[in-house]
Amino acid sequence: MAEIHLLVSPKGGRGRAAEAAAAVRRVIEQAGHTAVDLSGATASESEAAARAAVAAGAQRLVAVGGDGCLHVALQAVAGSSTVLGLVPAGTGNDYARAFGLHGLSIKQAAERALGPAQSVDAISTTNGRWAAFNVTGGFSVDVNRRAEQMRFPKGSSRYTVATLLKLPGLHHRELAITLDRECLQFRSAFFAVSNTATFGGGMAVCPNADAHDGLLDVCVVGAVNRRTLLRLLPKVFDGSHVGHRHVHLLRGRSITIESLDGAPLDLVADGEPLGLTPLTATVVPAAVQFAH
Repeated sequence: MAEIHLLVSPKGGRGRAAEAAAAVRRVIEQAGHTAVDLSGATASESEAAARAAVAAGAQRLVAVGGDGCLHVALQAVAGSSTVLGLVPAGTGNDYARAFGLHGLSIKQAAERALGPAQSVDAISTTNGRWAAFNVTGGFSVDVNRRAEQMRFPKGSSRYTVATLLKLPGLHHRELAITLDRECLQFRSAFFAVSNTATFGGGMAVCPNADAHDGLLDVCVVGAVNRRTLLRLLPKVFDGSHVGHRHVHLLRGRSITIESLDGAPLDLVADGEPLGLTPLTATVVPAAVQFAH
């Protein structure tokens, strides 16, 4: 018998995470373990409780919710021996997609979360935060903020609708991107630094990203106009945007993003606010023990 620590997102999936938590506890108890709920009233409270549990030797921490809940749990377990599990019950569930968890029943996902773990890479940033699968800036941040404000439609289609709603406000930023000491400059609509293939509810922006290869995949969408971006949108879901003249794919171990037009750029990691440019993100191989 072991203690299995839980982090449950109070808002994940518009309440689905809280409903799923009861089923997850049943799976834990049926496996002969004890569920210990660390969930706080806020993300910061939950993160503090998770950090304390990991420091005290917690064997396993299971996040029940979406990518935001996963992001909170990651801050505690990255670089430790504590196993991370995930029961996807959020909106985007992009990390779950990368490991075959998206679409499973709550019971199936909970059983996977209690199973064997493998080492996976994570992204370390210079502001002291970790990202599980994505750091992004530009138009994608505008879309993420709009999607978080929407109550309809439900599920990942919110990101598609939010994209259409924010498209009239599309603008470009001048960026310097240094990838493993090579500095490149772009006039960019948005960029994504990825550890897995998708973000934004299944958009395969970096279709070849792999959380086991010790590398970051970077997609920079250049100075596209609104019409071109609208045409690219459906292609992003199957990765067929790759090869377009305004889509630049890069790969490396460390990336520094700087704004060249005088205003810092807002950044988001795993769908959560990360801070402002300049920022360096570095892949840390085998930083997380992930049960999937």
